Amino acid sequence: MILVDSSVWIDYFRGRATAECNLLDKLLGSEPLLTGDLILAEVLQGFRSEIDFRRALDSLATLEFLPLAGRQITIAAARNYRTLRSVGITVRKTIDGLIATFCIANRHTLLHSDRDYDGFERYLGLRVIRNSRPAR
Repeated sequence: MILVDSSVWIDYFRGRATAECNLLDKLLGSEPLLTGDLILAEVLQGFRSEIDFRRALDSLATLEFLPLAGRQITIAAARNYRTLRSVGITVRKTIDGLIATFCIANRHTLLHSDRDYDGFERYLGLRVIRNSRPAR
C-alpha cells in the first residue's frame, strides 16, 4: 500500500507541477492509496475557503483511511528519532517521524517530497516510491 504524505497533497491541491504530483496523478485510480488522520489534518487545515476544504475532503475520502499513531507507533517513533539523532540527523517535525514509523512498521511505501524522510529511508528502512516503482 502507498501512503501519500501531506507534502505531496499540499502541492497537488495547489496545482504545482512537481515530480511527486505527476506520480500521484499516475497512481490515482490505478493503485490503492492510503491516507491517515495526521495527513488529513495537515492537508485540510491549510484551506482558506469552505468550498476548497470540502472538495479536498471529498477527494481524500475516496482513499483508504487508517489512524497513523497510537501507543506502539508513538514509542517506536521516539526511538527512531533518537536513532537518527545518534547519527547526526535531526527530524524537524514530529508528525513526519510518526508517519515514517507507521510506514516502516506496516511495510507501506511512502510518496513524499520532504527531506525529513531521507534519514528514515537511509538508516531505518523506510520504503519510498519514485519513478513509478517502490524502492527496495
